[in-house]
Amino acid sequence: MEAAMRIPARKSFFRDWICTVDHKKIGIMYGVTALFFFLVGGLFALGVRTELWTPYGRFVDSQTYNEFYTMHATVMVFLVIIPLLTGAFGNYLVPLQVGARDMAFPRMNALSYWLYLVSGLTLMIGMFFGMPDAGWTSYPPYSIQSQGPGIDIWVMTVHLAGLASILGSINFIVTIIKMRAPGMTFNRMPLFTWSMFVTAFMQLFATPALAGAVTTLLLDRHFGTVFYTAAQGGDPMLYQHLFWFYSHPAVYIMILPGFGIISEVLPVFARKPIFGYHAIAYSSVAIGFLGFFVWAHHMFVAGMAMSAGIPFMISSLIIAVPTSVKIFNWLATIWGGAVEYEVPMMFASLGFIGSFIIGGFSGVIVANVPLDMALHDTYFVVAHIHYVLFGGSVMTIMAGIFFWFPKVTGRMFHKTWGYVGFWFYFVGTQVTFFPMHLLGLAGMPRRYATYAPEFHLWNQVATIGSYILGVGTIILLVNLMVSAKYGRKVENNPWNARTLEWTVSSPPPEHNFDEIPVVTENPYQPYPDLEPETESAPAGA
Repeated sequence: MEAAMRIPARKSFFRDWICTVDHKKIGIMYGVTALFFFLVGGLFALGVRTELWTPYGRFVDSQTYNEFYTMHATVMVFLVIIPLLTGAFGNYLVPLQVGARDMAFPRMNALSYWLYLVSGLTLMIGMFFGMPDAGWTSYPPYSIQSQGPGIDIWVMTVHLAGLASILGSINFIVTIIKMRAPGMTFNRMPLFTWSMFVTAFMQLFATPALAGAVTTLLLDRHFGTVFYTAAQGGDPMLYQHLFWFYSHPAVYIMILPGFGIISEVLPVFARKPIFGYHAIAYSSVAIGFLGFFVWAHHMFVAGMAMSAGIPFMISSLIIAVPTSVKIFNWLATIWGGAVEYEVPMMFASLGFIGSFIIGGFSGVIVANVPLDMALHDTYFVVAHIHYVLFGGSVMTIMAGIFFWFPKVTGRMFHKTWGYVGFWFYFVGTQVTFFPMHLLGLAGMPRRYATYAPEFHLWNQVATIGSYILGVGTIILLVNLMVSAKYGRKVENNPWNARTLEWTVSSPPPEHNFDEIPVVTENPYQPYPDLEPETESAPAGA
């Protein structure tokens, strides 16, 4: 009794954060670190767009331009989007949503974060010795011939980030299978946890292919092997097969957890049960499975026979089906609901669905062999991937940040500035990336620092849009930082949401639950009334 009433000693910052194995603090560290890298990656993007303000831009030289777009893509893929969605949201939410007190392997979880941090620091510090310049794909033979340590630093960064992903995926799989609360069957799991479950398997099985690709690339650069040197019997296509066997599933790794976030946000603000719970859950499984059979649709122009590309074209078109299933179910969830357009809902509905549909439609176009052969090396592909990853992934990340911000901090963000930031993001996304479709259709090649004068107008529009996004990013991040310290304190469940994380205090205690909850139904039950401030007994409490 005396021990129970003893006031816990205040921990030092070193013990509280540096030595922590608490999944929530590790998730927060992932989030803060990834948002810092988001700023770095954004600055590289602004450098690229500034160079393209004029046809013969003199902002940077051609070599630096190559390094800027390589760094931008590398940072955004390996250090921002994947770590934010899996490391930050996954770590913070999965144990809470399944009713566990922590991840299955807390120390391995901490190791995963520190490996990720070291990978990022390797790339950041490595900039002062030489930046990679072969694009985020680092295709041979150029990546073998590239001078300086930039490619070597890139390989080391990818290796460390990949190892962190593998350790994290093992933790998610074991936690979800073995540590669910009593009564939480797979058919009662929250849809974000479902998305993380599928994503973890994709990371576990796809990442070793990338490790093999970059390891053999490093051997070719420094140890005399000829895996990819065609003149000596090697095969550059082998690298592309290995790279895309990871990197096309990586596109789904970068969007499936976002789909899970959208599935949590929409029913809460539509005040309706999610429409098609099982269809949304099992369409994630279908995407995860089919995602391993589409990799070569990135290689139609790499020397493949057109007949060899047909199976990959078909599989790429088929994978649009489960994605469409999700979108139709999300729209049906909103339809007829008492929709409250709070800031998270704006990002989830207009921001994500409105933008991602454009990216999905252009994806169907470039999955088609003849169309892809005409468009592959143009700005059309740049537009497509940014509508998927910025209009898709980043919009879901922002929806998730503003949705769970009161849970993580115990405070509410400034709503007016939240709306202002959203509109900067939505308008900036359309102004930046939609003109790239027109540039691609007109034949402007990608990855060049200069271009023909007839492409000038739409390049200037895109550059203006990128500056709007830059201002929006500053508004959103400043709002979050100020609100975390000075925002209005809120009750534990300000949105009247139903998943288990909303049944505990905000922020949650270190042990998550005083008593492990017993779950009796899935968390997407009808709302008894439409009053958002009314307290109700959450499912499974």
